This record gives sequence, C-alpha cells and structure tokens, in this order.
Amino acid sequence: MSPDARPLNTMTEAGPTVLWNDSADPRELRESISYGAVGATCNPVIAVTCVKADMPRWTRRIAEIAAEHPSMSAAAIGWQVVEELSIEAAHLLEPAFERYAGVNGRLSMQTDPRFHRDAKALADQAEHFHSLAKNIIVKIPATAIGLEAIEDATYRGVSINVTVSFTVAQAVAAGEAVERGLTRREADGLSVADMGPVVTIMVGRIDDWLKDCYAAEQLCFDPGYLEWAGVAVMKKAYAEFKARGLRSRLLAAAYRNALQWTEFVGGEVVLSPPFAWQQRFQASGIEPEPRMDVPVEPRIVETLYAQMPEFRKAYDVDGMTPADFAEFGATRKTLRQFLAADAELEQIVVDVLVPKP
Repeated sequence: MSPDARPLNTMTEAGPTVLWNDSADPRELRESISYGAVGATCNPVIAVTCVKADMPRWTRRIAEIAAEHPSMSAAAIGWQVVEELSIEAAHLLEPAFERYAGVNGRLSMQTDPRFHRDAKALADQAEHFHSLAKNIIVKIPATAIGLEAIEDATYRGVSINVTVSFTVAQAVAAGEAVERGLTRREADGLSVADMGPVVTIMVGRIDDWLKDCYAAEQLCFDPGYLEWAGVAVMKKAYAEFKARGLRSRLLAAAYRNALQWTEFVGGEVVLSPPFAWQQRFQASGIEPEPRMDVPVEPRIVETLYAQMPEFRKAYDVDGMTPADFAEFGATRKTLRQFLAADAELEQIVVDVLVPKP
C-alpha cells in the first residue's frame, strides 16, 4: 500500500461496509469524515469526554443555560448540553444524510440511562430527540423494557440505534422489535422510506466480560481466543439477520482490537470505532479485504463454547430470553458505566454553578 493510501476510505468506497465515528466531538468528527465516516454517536460517557475536552467553552455555556432557565435542574442542564453537542455533530453529517437518503449521515443520541426501567419514558425521549434534527437516530438499550420502547418509538417514526447489546439473542430480539414497529407503520399507511435503523453489538465489551469470566473461573486455554469472541458473535448475528430478512443493519462498536475492523469488512454493516482506533487503522498499512462471510476458525468457537457458559449465552440465538438481558454481566457493567457518566455530567454542572470554596 502506498504511503498516501487510506484504508478506511478504501473500505467505505469499495463496498457496503460504512464507517461511523464513535464520538460526537466536532474536531474528531471532521477528521473522521475525511476518512469516509458517514455517521457518529453520542452517549453519556462520550458527552462527558467531549465536555472535559473543551471545558472553557462548556463552562460558559452551562452558566448561560442556567441564566436562561433559572429553575432548570443540574441534570436537565447537563442534558441540554448533550442536545447541543449532538445537534452540532448532526449538522456536520447533513451532507452524508442527503447523499445516502437517510440511511447514513445520522448522529446517534442515547436516551437517559435513568429511564432504563420505563419503556414509555424511553420512547417519549426518543421522539423528542428525533425532533431535534432531521438526521438524528436514537439509542435505546436491548433489554426487555428497551424492546417495548424500540417497537413503540419505531412505530412513531423514530430511527433507532439499539445499544447496550452484546449477544446474538439481544440483536435478533431487537431487530425483530424494530421490524414490528416498521410493519405497524406500513399497515397504517405511514412511510418508512427515510428510516435507517441499526442494531449495535458492542463487540469489545463482550470480549471484556468474557475476559473477566476467564480470570474469575481460573480457566486455562489460549487467551488469544477471547479476542475472537465478539467477532464470532457479530458474524453469527449477521447471518441470522440475513436469514430472517431483518431490515436493520448491524453496527459494531466498543473496539478492542483490529479484528473488529478487518473481519467485518464486506458486510452490509456499520463499523463505529472510536477515533483513536480509526487513526491506528489509517496508519496500519492494512488493505481491508471482504471477510464478513469468512467464519471464525471452528476450534476457537468450539473451545469458547465448551468452556464458557457466558459465551454460549452470547453466541446462541436462544442463549437468553429478553427477561435475561438486563441481568447479563456485560449489560449490568455497561448500564452502570452510563449511569455513572450521567452522574458525572451532572456533577460538572453543579461544580460550574456552585464552585467549590
């Protein structure tokens, strides 16, 4: 590959695999767009990171919002910041939104993790976020409650990005929930032409959880196999989506290794690595080739399947029921992280409004 070649640009120009940036930071997003990115995302962790990266700007803005809305709570001010950050990122993606007729060019906004037990609150907030810009897609978690909200919000015309999702069972259940919402819209004569739902699998986070289990259970097999777990789950889910005719695309997120890029190229999927991983991919010299339909080596899958019950839960289509989703280890870890980030954003607002003595 020549020094001027751009692996991510090559990937996005050569086939159906597209790149989204796993950040709403406008500086990162602009460079990611130069790599071929046609989407981006925001969540509580990303929002906190973006605010911390530009504290002078957001300190001023938090003070302005508080002055404009004297009775607004610190939490509400924090979410106003999230909305403004997201709208700014969405604006950068409008050209791609027009070029792809709404399938790409979207900014993902995540619903408030404190609503994770309330389907109506999730759907209502999703509808509100949908109204903020024409190219917003809304993230709702893949739990039993989340599935209710996903179907409801989809029926209301909201494009959904299913999140907090790690397993084939979650992905298929979420894809089917979206499908029910789309079908209901069509039955009522409502258009679905400009909707672009995606179902995320947090491939690196399932790897993280299995690594925790590997250590806790004192297992002893090639630890390199654990780097393939999320890849195997993603490929299995992709085959299921194709077989079932689900209209949502899969999205790979939470990157931990380069396999989570190279193994998915060629699929009709969204790859959403953090910006730092995109930079590594750009500098790698790797020429991406279509590998989505190439199975993970059987010995790797067989070892993981035989020795790790948590992998079986993740890999089997019927590995869990929706009632089990919220209790899965990776789900609990991720929801707690999002709730903690939400609290951290609120604390940043408090520190601006009531500075420490």
